[in-house]
Amino acid sequence: MIKTAPKPREIWFLTGSQGLYGEETLAQVETQAREISDQLDHAPEIPFKIVFKPVLKDSESIQESILAANSSAECIGLIAWMHTFSPAKMWIRGLTKLQRPLLHLHTQHNVELPWAQIDMDFMNLNQAAHGDREFAYIQSRLGISRKTVVGHVSNPRVLAKIDSWARAAAGWHEIRSLKLARFGDNMRNVAVTEGDKTEAEAKFGVSVNTWSVNELAQAVDLVEESHIDSLVAEYERLYDVAPELRIAGARHDSLRYGARLEIGLRGFLESEGFGAFTTNFEDLGELRQLPGLAVQRLMADGYGFGAEGDWKTAVLVRGAKVMAEGLPGGASLMEDYTYNLVPGKEVILGAHMLEICPTLTKSRPSLEIHPLGIGDREDPVRLVFTADPGPAVLVSLVDMRERFRLTANVVTNVVPEQELPLLPVARAVWKPMPDLETSAECWLSAGGAHHTVMSTALAKEVWEDFASIAGVELAMIDEGSTTSSFVNELKLNQAYYRLAQGI
Repeated sequence: MIKTAPKPREIWFLTGSQGLYGEETLAQVETQAREISDQLDHAPEIPFKIVFKPVLKDSESIQESILAANSSAECIGLIAWMHTFSPAKMWIRGLTKLQRPLLHLHTQHNVELPWAQIDMDFMNLNQAAHGDREFAYIQSRLGISRKTVVGHVSNPRVLAKIDSWARAAAGWHEIRSLKLARFGDNMRNVAVTEGDKTEAEAKFGVSVNTWSVNELAQAVDLVEESHIDSLVAEYERLYDVAPELRIAGARHDSLRYGARLEIGLRGFLESEGFGAFTTNFEDLGELRQLPGLAVQRLMADGYGFGAEGDWKTAVLVRGAKVMAEGLPGGASLMEDYTYNLVPGKEVILGAHMLEICPTLTKSRPSLEIHPLGIGDREDPVRLVFTADPGPAVLVSLVDMRERFRLTANVVTNVVPEQELPLLPVARAVWKPMPDLETSAECWLSAGGAHHTVMSTALAKEVWEDFASIAGVELAMIDEGSTTSSFVNELKLNQAYYRLAQGI
């Protein structure tokens, strides 16, 4: 697996109150808040450790807690709940220094009101209904980005919303320290794979730099034969290897070179702590093959990847891998290729030259070798399969000059209407929401890229939460989209994001 994974991820649980109510009430606040925190920590729906922090009663302790969260390598976000009434001016100094994603949990300890037992002691203790309103006001007044979730923590809908936010926070935390290696530049004359790498580091935290392809080629040349033997044996166990690539096959050497590429590339990435990378078929240096199998397997192990130097897609793939940890499904580079436009049967066929991640299928891929009409190198080895049917989301990241834009489309992967016996690459076939015509009109209106990340593990809410945390524009195309309303939304977004930058 990827060796650039972050340290164990934690979400800190902050409870707001004040000293007005006396020690007995504050002791009850802490006990009940710890119970809520523990319920979240033990909920199987929440993928990360929830860490309870002492009840916050004054401006100094609030600021100290938030500064500690900012400097913690493990803390990926904060959940805040006002159990009683926490005067919100106490939160100003802390919130203005906040550098972690925030979820405002509007809940209470009890599900049902104990009508016959309610007295003023109960009312003083259980004040979240208006205490959280005070907290929400100061967040809005200060312009604090947050997710608000309402309901008891025993409610599956509440847990699902917290789960989505937590996964988005984990993806954001990963990207903030992500190192990405570009082997060569991007494909010549292509616009959308360009982008402002300096602005990307300022906005997202990701470090994007270029290494000579021949530095990679040197690492590939140094791979030991015994390591190749072991990896080829692993290929035999995991995949249906074409006869010509097997040990006695006429093209077995090509498979061995594919294994050599994987080992050398993996070692290069591990040596410098890279979590994502790009390649470019126009710049292969001394490499004998365009990496296909190697890229597919590295993506399956969690690395982000973008083809033709597309570093923005590589960032998204890595983020999607982290956000989906523990969930069924996968994430991969994807590219829209061609349509079936028969009325009532409209679908999109997506693929790439070689590099589609096998996490998109539970089936056993075949390992094959075929000519590649571009790149001017030896025929590359690659895994061939069709993505499993089921829901998915396609997301692209583009540079709009003064801002970055995420464009997303909710889709459903389907079984191809017919076999694809002559298509020698991994692929997916999907129906876009709400339909192909509207989807394509909206996508083109947004300037969405032809390279995307396809996630079959993450629902659209995770991407919505990620965009909110990142403070980046999201243009979402789903079952309720219309072209006119979508285009109007783009216009409003443009005005908002330009004004939000100030003069």
